[in-house]
Amino acid sequence: MYKYDAIDRQLVNERVAQFRDQVRRWQDGELTDDEFRPLRLQNGLYVQRHAPMFRIAVPYGLLNSTQLRKLAFLARTYDRGYGHFTTRHNLQLNWPQITDVPDMLAHLAEVEMHAIQTSGNCIRNITTDQFAGVAADEVIDPRPLAEILRQWSTFHPEFAFLPRKFKIAISGTREDRAVTWFHDIGLHLVEGPGGETGFRVIVGGGLGRTPIRGQVVREYLPWQHILSYCEAILRVYNRFGRRDNAYKARIKILVQALGVEEFARQVEAEWVHGKDGPATITQAEFDRVAAHFVAPAYETLPAADREFEQRRQSEKAFARWVDRNTHAHKVPGYAAVTLSLKPHGVAPGDITSDQMDAVAGLADRYSFGELRISHEQNIILADVRQSNLYALWQEAKAIGLATPNIGLLTGIICCPGGDFCDLANAKSIPIATAIQQRFDDLDYLFDIGEIDLNISGCMNACGHHHVGHIGVLGVDKNDAEFYQVTLGGRQGNDAKLGKVIGPSFSAGEMPDVVDKIIKVYIENRHTDERFLDTLDRIGIDPFKNRVYEGRAHGRAKAAEKEAA
Repeated sequence: MYKYDAIDRQLVNERVAQFRDQVRRWQDGELTDDEFRPLRLQNGLYVQRHAPMFRIAVPYGLLNSTQLRKLAFLARTYDRGYGHFTTRHNLQLNWPQITDVPDMLAHLAEVEMHAIQTSGNCIRNITTDQFAGVAADEVIDPRPLAEILRQWSTFHPEFAFLPRKFKIAISGTREDRAVTWFHDIGLHLVEGPGGETGFRVIVGGGLGRTPIRGQVVREYLPWQHILSYCEAILRVYNRFGRRDNAYKARIKILVQALGVEEFARQVEAEWVHGKDGPATITQAEFDRVAAHFVAPAYETLPAADREFEQRRQSEKAFARWVDRNTHAHKVPGYAAVTLSLKPHGVAPGDITSDQMDAVAGLADRYSFGELRISHEQNIILADVRQSNLYALWQEAKAIGLATPNIGLLTGIICCPGGDFCDLANAKSIPIATAIQQRFDDLDYLFDIGEIDLNISGCMNACGHHHVGHIGVLGVDKNDAEFYQVTLGGRQGNDAKLGKVIGPSFSAGEMPDVVDKIIKVYIENRHTDERFLDTLDRIGIDPFKNRVYEGRAHGRAKAAEKEAA
């Protein structure tokens, strides 16, 4: 992984000293709360419902064991002994003191981490596929270019105060696992006609209050020009993006207002001024960064380990975990392993300090000391020998991180919601917990098969509810918490927004609502047909009718009683 050089260390340390002085000035009354707000935001510090929230960057989701141990130390020392991994490769601590944050930043700097630009109207964390570099379906490893984008975007003075936050995702695989279609800029690494590397550039995607799938503005761009082309996009946005209305300030609104053809024309016109300029990536610069992402010392192993196969055949629980939590690796004899942060009864994405320390040990023993964070809020050990999977499974079970629910109904993506977030209209975590309790039978979960259930506590959509096969959105109705349901959303190459099925439900109704949706699927599915396939084939009405049939009966009874 990328290692800081002297310039990197100087920049981060100077930022720590700068923020320490800003906190002092705020405490002394030299900075008002309004003046301090943008300064703390660009250092990852929010003020939430009950306490400050501190967001730490995990660029393109890559960590080493030393860094994870430092995160454990911070959570244990300055917080309540746990952290929350988000859908954008960040760790959030929900209970720090503002005055402790400069010290926390100094600790992060010791292990080459920071919280720079994890919030505020700037370019946020660059995200990518959690299996980057090891995926069996990878065309090009996106990590070197993700790192170059990170370095370019960090402290970029021209884009420090954009109309709104700005998010970039990059994918180098045949199947998009980085949700690129719903980012401000989505980048697909592709091969050109002669085998050369380039990008398909997507602009104007996003979820939130106005969910929109992005649109392609360039089918092919040579990789050397990705920085100057992104600069052109951002300059058009910075010039014409709305600053008078926060709800209409994202680039997706501008692209819709201008039309994608006119937006692309303006980007191309702006790009003329930067093409082949200083922002052009040279081969030497690419090679310098790419040298940090060399493959670990893989051994030459058989494609299938005999003892592993025997264990898989003889132990049902292990076989289940292998089926759901391990993933194909490009090197024979290895696998990528997902440690589920979705044990039933625990807030999805949460991890304790003790678990972080334990996972760091697993990474050292089984995965060359490195690990990944996924936007599904799980941890990945990317380079595990097949012969070590059984031992790893046993250790993961002992620390509560071996639930075999990756891709299943209870592997829920969920934001912190109203339990923590000041923006939330409703609580998310209790809904996730109630659904997990209802579907606590592993045999039933495996029979149901692959279903993504995503929950957001408000329209900001931090839980990506729009792209869940089943999406749940918390809404405020007459000062009470209710939940709107969407069906048919999906990420991937065929990314699509879900459709709202009708009026919202109370919190107590939600487990029954999900249960009815699942029963309609099971009653109508063909052999080996996935939930989405059945939904696409029969349409949304059978699900809608089942979910609301009791309500219609109840309304009719109420009307009869009133008439009498």
